[in-house]
Amino acid sequence: MTGVRAFRLHYRDLWVDVRLYEVNGRWLASADTPDGPSLRTGWTARGAMAEALEPFDGIIEQLISTAPADLARPSFRDRFGPDY
Repeated sequence: MTGVRAFRLHYRDLWVDVRLYEVNGRWLASADTPDGPSLRTGWTARGAMAEALEPFDGIIEQLISTAPADLARPSFRDRFGPDY
């Protein structure tokens, strides 16, 4: 398990706190939502983060674009899936 990466995403007047953990090659993302935390997993940090941001459907990509640069860019796995 890696350390926790915590950061804040934003879009207009909305701020979302996100935390990422890597466990055994998979990623766990937690995003704060008005209804409480949204927890999701993914093969990549960006994929897990996108899933955790599902309550913000419609502005997910705008939120992700404000993530740290290494997380905002889609990885090879994000584009082609975990089998590559």
